Amino acid sequence: MMSDQLEYPFAVAPEPGELLEVSPGIHWLRMPLPFMLDHINLWLLEDGEGWTLVDTGIGSDSVKQIWEALLAGPLQGRPIKRIIVTHFHPDHLGLAGWLSRRFDAPVLMTQLEFELATLLHGASGDDRSQRQRDFFTEHGLTQQAAEQLDSGDNVYRTRVPELPSRYQRVRHHEVLSIGEQRWQVVVGAGHSPEHLSLYCEALDLLIAGDQMLPRISPHIGVSFLNPQADPLTDYLSSLELLQTLPSSVRVLPAHGLVFDGLHQRVAELQRHHQQRLSLLLAECQQPQCGADVLKVLFDRKFGPHELFFAMGEAIAHLHHLLANGLVQQQKDSQGVMRFLRVNS
Repeated sequence: MMSDQLEYPFAVAPEPGELLEVSPGIHWLRMPLPFMLDHINLWLLEDGEGWTLVDTGIGSDSVKQIWEALLAGPLQGRPIKRIIVTHFHPDHLGLAGWLSRRFDAPVLMTQLEFELATLLHGASGDDRSQRQRDFFTEHGLTQQAAEQLDSGDNVYRTRVPELPSRYQRVRHHEVLSIGEQRWQVVVGAGHSPEHLSLYCEALDLLIAGDQMLPRISPHIGVSFLNPQADPLTDYLSSLELLQTLPSSVRVLPAHGLVFDGLHQRVAELQRHHQQRLSLLLAECQQPQCGADVLKVLFDRKFGPHELFFAMGEAIAHLHHLLANGLVQQQKDSQGVMRFLRVNS
């Protein structure tokens, strides 16, 4: 979902291990990811004699090696004083435990994100696998396809090998003093249950995490952890919250390039989801399950990693229609959940 209404003040991103100053005292750092979405943006904020870090990268040896080179070189021996994690996903939280222990630095997160990370980190692989298979087959995937999505291990723990031993809770509207600047915590939902972004009025900047991306829609999906959830309603409400920030705000996203045009991007994302909902509603003139509507929402084939997210997205959009009374749901004789349009 590419945007032609945004402006990109930096034509290229920094290479892994390099820093790019995007505003006085605010530095852009990029780390690799082993997925189709192959990078994450991290943010280093000058904080007195040290640094405040926003997000950490995935918990892999290769990313640790980049951090070692950074600490020995571009960071000039200045310590990481605290770590702010936008949400529980492994590319954001993955090395928080390791860096926190190394620098005795507090980790700041919202409560639901830390609790969900703790739950996933401690879950047994077998239990998670069975619940995930049951969830996806209930929404129309074949048993064989559902099993292909499953590694049998605790995948979360392989990507977040060490959780922080403790955390400092932050809340919506809380103000954090970092260096000479004050940053307001903006909590949204949809992509994750209590996602943290940071807004600095003086610098006219928003560190947006995954809530606001320039070229793709953040993943809004339902999982086995909360199988009746309606995260799309939460996300659309969060977009309205972001729209209350000034239109001049420069957005520092977790993926893609730094961009200007917050209000335009909010409007694009709102239209995008409404268009998908309209397509789904038309398709539900006949009973449809999550697996059925993949072809309506996406025009490509998926590997196992992509199919996991696509199924979650499809179910989230169906649940939004259900929450708004536009469809009804019922299990068929095979135990598959199907959704049928309610004719007014």
